[in-house]
Amino acid sequence: MVEQPLDLNDLLVENPTATFFVRVTGDSMEGARIFSGDVLVIDRSIEPEPGMIVVAAVYGELVVKRLQKTPTGHVLMSENEGYEPISIDEVEGCFIWGVVTGSARVF
Repeated sequence: MVEQPLDLNDLLVENPTATFFVRVTGDSMEGARIFSGDVLVIDRSIEPEPGMIVVAAVYGELVVKRLQKTPTGHVLMSENEGYEPISIDEVEGCFIWGVVTGSARVF
C-alpha cells in the first residue's frame, strides 16, 4: 500500500500567512535541542508567553531564545550557560518577532 507523499506544510504549519522558516546558526539553544543548521518553524500570529521559545530582534539581529518573566520584566534566555540573559525591557528596538512552533533537522 502506497501512502500519500508527506507535505511539511501540512505537518508543521497551522497559519500559512503568518508562518516562516529560519535556519539556525550558533549554539545558544543546544540545551533545548536546537542546533546550528536546524530549520525552525516560526508563527508570528501566536502571542508569546513566558516559557515559549521565540525569535526576537535584538539590535537588528534575529536571535532564538526562551522568553522568561522575572520580577523586573521579561528576559530572553539561552539554553547554553555560555550566554548571558538579554533583558528586553532595557534594550531599545528589541521585540519578539515570532514563536517557534516546530523544527526540522537535515543530516
